Amino acid sequence: MNVGSESTLKPAFLIGERVYLKPLEREDLVYIRRWANDPEIRGLTGEATPMSEAGADEFLERVRRESDRIWFVVALRENDQPIGEAGLLRMFHPWRNTDLTLIIGDKDAWGQGYGTEAINLLLDYAFGYLGFHRVSVGVVGFNERAIRFYEKAGFRKEGIEREGYYYNHKYHDFVMMSILEDEFRELHKKETVSRS
Repeated sequence: MNVGSESTLKPAFLIGERVYLKPLEREDLVYIRRWANDPEIRGLTGEATPMSEAGADEFLERVRRESDRIWFVVALRENDQPIGEAGLLRMFHPWRNTDLTLIIGDKDAWGQGYGTEAINLLLDYAFGYLGFHRVSVGVVGFNERAIRFYEKAGFRKEGIEREGYYYNHKYHDFVMMSILEDEFRELHKKETVSRS
């Protein structure tokens, strides 16, 4: 995993084998809006209101202005195509805690391992460069695919917000998950050993 290594890619910041994470720019908002307004993705991520062009501009300004969040676009190395977004939010350095978000919005990219690579880049950055100790995520309870994804990435379930999410005329649980820096390092140490 490289942070800011030389590349002919668009302004890449975190570079993996097949994907890279780059800063969110105005040109990327068309994708952010498309994913935020997609009914299937919206149901899985908890988006409740539509995102207009003005709303997307406001989101970009908020990302630039607020010091407790960092936002990226996930793009393919082979063609620079944006396939998702990822970020750290509610970063609280005194406690060394942050929340994480990752959305692979391009449905053609689902199930191909891009999300795994992107989350590993983001966690490596959170733990290895920003010095966080704990990264947490909230997952809609019926999004079993996402729960399995985060568990595979090393996250552990730590609580349920009972009926904390309302969607399509029904209440659903919200699953709280987290990973600690030592858990991430241990998992990747094992991966490194098994690859050698």
